[in-house]
Amino acid sequence: MSFSLAGRTAVVTGAGRGIGRETALELARLGASVVVNDIGTSTAGAGSDVAPAEQVVSEIVAAGGQAAANTDSVTEFDAAGRIIATALDRFGGVDILVNNAGLSAGASIWELEPDVFERVTATHINGTYNCTRHAVVHMKQEGWGRIVNLVSRSGLIGVAGNAAYGTGKGGIFGFTNVVSRDLARFGITVNGVNPSSTDTRMVSEAIEAAQQAGGEFAKRAENLKAVLQTPHDVAVLIAALCSDQAASISGQFFFVRKTEVGLFQPLTLTRTTSREEPWTAGDLADAIAKLEPYPLDSPY
Repeated sequence: MSFSLAGRTAVVTGAGRGIGRETALELARLGASVVVNDIGTSTAGAGSDVAPAEQVVSEIVAAGGQAAANTDSVTEFDAAGRIIATALDRFGGVDILVNNAGLSAGASIWELEPDVFERVTATHINGTYNCTRHAVVHMKQEGWGRIVNLVSRSGLIGVAGNAAYGTGKGGIFGFTNVVSRDLARFGITVNGVNPSSTDTRMVSEAIEAAQQAGGEFAKRAENLKAVLQTPHDVAVLIAALCSDQAASISGQFFFVRKTEVGLFQPLTLTRTTSREEPWTAGDLADAIAKLEPYPLDSPY
């Protein structure tokens, strides 16, 4: 069944490249007016460039759609307000918000500097909160809204050397759980999308670093390259979650790997121990040692 987003206005953050870019293009193809937000920085947060956002806008307009560029930072509350104001001023509303913007700077925890940690987590956690906080005021008034947040395996499971990125994405995981419940009665859905490895700048840089490290890292990099999906594979799922058909879907986390799409099961207890009388610390230490741990490299 096809659907149209004609008459809807979408804001996509980090939309100058990768998944954000393809999402902006897909939403526009479905008829939405799109605010393309991107500050044009590197994946680690260096520099700025208006060209990526403007290029995506040019592509949308050339295809007959409506779009406006915005280069404000999601990390600052007032700046995020200007992102949402762009949608209101140019297109008269904000119906869809895709919180995609985020940085990545990897380091083992003993080498991770405070400024890097703060910069990376701010783009994910503060950025998602800031844009959502401004957008939902208007969505509530209309009684309709779609919010899609990008999460990651780093935040749901954990990947070594990614404490800042994993913390940011893990924060979005918790944020999505709570805010979906806050907004359910207003006709606003909030969902998370966790893509499998996708052909983006972030993943390409990680692959390159692994290849340079050599050995097992290089072997893993080659395996990763072989299974990369396209940003469009992710964009169509995000767009589907913005449809009227998805009105009953909220507080969910979707996995997408090329043509495979599925829902993550909520956290469950599968290995337990108990007894009739209260535990002592010593007895419990013995008991938990007998539980089979989930392996760090493959917890699910």
